[in-house]
Amino acid sequence: MIDVVVKSIEQQAQNILSFDLAREDDAPLPAFSAGAHIDVHLPDGLIRQYSLCNHPEERHRYQIAVLQSAESRGGSRAMHGLQQGVRLSISEPRNLFPLQHDASRHLLMAGGIGITPILCMAERLSHTGADFTLHYFARSAQQAAFVERLRQSPFADRVHLHFDEGDPGKRPDSAALIGTPQATTHLYVCGPGGFMEHVLDSARNLGWAGDNLHREYFSAETDDQPQEGFEIQLASSGDVLQVPVGISVVEVLRGIGVEIPVSCEQGICGTCLTRVLEGEPDHRDLFLTEDEQAANDQFTPCCSRSKSARLVLDI
Repeated sequence: MIDVVVKSIEQQAQNILSFDLAREDDAPLPAFSAGAHIDVHLPDGLIRQYSLCNHPEERHRYQIAVLQSAESRGGSRAMHGLQQGVRLSISEPRNLFPLQHDASRHLLMAGGIGITPILCMAERLSHTGADFTLHYFARSAQQAAFVERLRQSPFADRVHLHFDEGDPGKRPDSAALIGTPQATTHLYVCGPGGFMEHVLDSARNLGWAGDNLHREYFSAETDDQPQEGFEIQLASSGDVLQVPVGISVVEVLRGIGVEIPVSCEQGICGTCLTRVLEGEPDHRDLFLTEDEQAANDQFTPCCSRSKSARLVLDI
């Protein structure tokens, strides 16, 4: 854990604040790479993940930006209630959304608050002289963060801003922007779930290979809700526990004093990843790849469940 102070807070767009976090003595922070995020431990006990959006060469601060969402589970409200000078604890940066440095070209696509990791990527790619294009989509300029920073950046000629003002007729043709796939071109997308699925589906329909498509999700969403409970068995003790509908495996384990490390509690960060020795998980995370999920030898107990009557866990 790293102790930091909120050095400054700025309004970046409607309902979006940016926060500069630094050590109290301004000592250097751990290095990070473009696409990385940190866990922020909030005063009320919540832990939330936020992408770093400053230049990855910077060591004196970490900058994050937070949209106050009407659907907030408490994190964004708590962040927007912070004051300059407040002390926080954060994790070291982790990167689940890295740039592919062997690519010959990079296509960056951001929707709304999804600009945060994409902006950091653009800063890095510009610094290294890489070939890239950035498309940023938002309802309006007032709801888009860092617009002036993008317009004043050394890579402004590679940035394309798309504001539809709520008019579907103004929305650009995603397929035309994505274009024909090339073996060494990689696409990165971040933003609301529907936006990302639209971009990724458009790319797949154009023939893009899955290995060339990269995304970062803010939350794991599933349309189907579990209708049945199941059992878990702890391999170390043989204890069998019931996991009812509406209760996560993490909560059941916590109830008997078994603590699994958790952070996002939405199947995004992988902190709680647990080995499965027997049974078939019902994967509801966005951390594991499709191949990793198909192996069925690990799952995220914060949100995933079971297709089989029992899971035997390596606990």
